[in-house]
Amino acid sequence: MKLKQTLIVAGFVSGLVISPVAKADETAEVIKTLRQQIDALDQKVRVLERKRELDQDTLVETAKAAPRITIGNNGLNISSGDTNFAFALHGLLQADNRSFFKDGGINGNDSFSLRRARPIFQGTVYRDFDFLFVPDFGGSTVQIFDAYLNYRYQPWLQLRAGKFKPPVGLEQLQSDVVTSFNERSLANALTPGRDIGFQLWGDVADGRLSYAVGIFNGVADGRNTGNADFEDHHEFAGRIFAQPFKKTSLSFLQGLGLGVSGSWGNVSSNSTGLSNGFLTDGQQSFFAYTNNVVASGNHWRLSPQAYYYYGPLGLLGEYVISDQRVQRNVGANIFTADLQNTAWQIAGGWVLTGEDASYNGVTPKHPFDLSAGHWGALQIVGRFAELDLDKATFPTFANPGVSASAAQSWAVGLNWYLNKNIRINASYSHTDFTGGGAAKSTTAPGIVTRQPEQVLFTRLQLAF
Repeated sequence: MKLKQTLIVAGFVSGLVISPVAKADETAEVIKTLRQQIDALDQKVRVLERKRELDQDTLVETAKAAPRITIGNNGLNISSGDTNFAFALHGLLQADNRSFFKDGGINGNDSFSLRRARPIFQGTVYRDFDFLFVPDFGGSTVQIFDAYLNYRYQPWLQLRAGKFKPPVGLEQLQSDVVTSFNERSLANALTPGRDIGFQLWGDVADGRLSYAVGIFNGVADGRNTGNADFEDHHEFAGRIFAQPFKKTSLSFLQGLGLGVSGSWGNVSSNSTGLSNGFLTDGQQSFFAYTNNVVASGNHWRLSPQAYYYYGPLGLLGEYVISDQRVQRNVGANIFTADLQNTAWQIAGGWVLTGEDASYNGVTPKHPFDLSAGHWGALQIVGRFAELDLDKATFPTFANPGVSASAAQSWAVGLNWYLNKNIRINASYSHTDFTGGGAAKSTTAPGIVTRQPEQVLFTRLQLAF
């Protein structure tokens, strides 16, 4: 437009110059010619401006369609421009040490271990289909822990299929990355591990209410399923959990959550349907069934649960009942019983550096940086838990001189969050046993239950 104004001025000046010497018709012709030239130039300018607008629109659309790649404390994330397709690579590495005190001469229990080593692949295809694949290279064998596809119609209506955690237990459903202690509590021993099945689930009213209901192959207490199942019967599991004050102005109640979960199934004389036994905080066996005992009949669980988080304070509690019908064949005799085992725990923590505690862990306000005088976040934690075996278990289905009929454990610890990705844990656990402890036992569980378990845990964790 500046060009157009310049030409008009030039034309006006030209008219002033030639008007005294030229005839009127010649002057009009010159002015007409100049106007035509100005109009032509104006048209070209408009075309160029429009072309520039179209080029800018093309650049914007190209940018929108281009893949997006980000690398940060949340791992490697790749998505299409419209976010309908996404891929993320995460990881979890936990290097542990367990040191036992006054262990009665048990050999080989002090150790460094690679507790978990998991590449985590997850993503989205066609906007509504999410997937997760998690193998684990920790321990002595490689396993597939999670492998599922999730259809997300709406946050309140989703369908998951594959291998994952059934909706039973509170601490069990908490991510391995954010648990307060190196190992989950005794209450977790009565909940299922990973299983294969289908689950309908969702979050209602902005997360004030969550539900899950599913059908699974069925897995014993404390066990993870294989990748196939040969049992004709299946297990049903469900959970409902409410955070009624989550979106209210009552800040001191926003972190309150209450729920209940449970399962029911039937097992037909299947040894894999029965727990392998129960482990201490130090992952030592303190109870084992006698040979030839199998699960045979109904198995149900019930678990009321709750947590409360307010500022740096965190509390978590749950109670678990596991009722399993068992059978033991001794020659021509068949013994059966309905065994109801119970467990509970209460755990708490306080973030010394003032960050908010949550069910999903702690994020430091100031990541560790010595040059800036920042130390990350520090949290003290404590826990008490107990597991009681049904009295009818002894002596027919377990040896009372070897296996404990109950275990009580308390633990205290300090968690140091250097940043969002790196954490160092240190904790002490003490477990007392009721029963067991045969003097001549040289193997677990008899040698384990002979004296209280006292163990110091440390862990270096990298998660991204």
